[in-house]
Amino acid sequence: MQKMLAAQNRERSRLLGEMGRVRGLMPLLMKPRNGERWTTAERTVLQDQLRALVSLSPYLVVLVLPGSFIVLPALAWWLDRRRRSRDH
Repeated sequence: MQKMLAAQNRERSRLLGEMGRVRGLMPLLMKPRNGERWTTAERTVLQDQLRALVSLSPYLVVLVLPGSFIVLPALAWWLDRRRRSRDH
């Protein structure tokens, strides 16, 4: 039980950290539509935010798919399997 709670807290912290990195993404994405150009610094920020969003993709897929509660245990198993292979 302790390991499950620790894993849940670890993933929650990771998810919140990654979501915090994509804050302000929409205004930045809308600049070209509003007739403005991205600066070099903005392009770097945009790339970082998109990378953070890609790392969240397993979580986002589960939220979007119909029957996501059925897929959720499989996602948890897959994420745990990936973590174990990196630790060893």
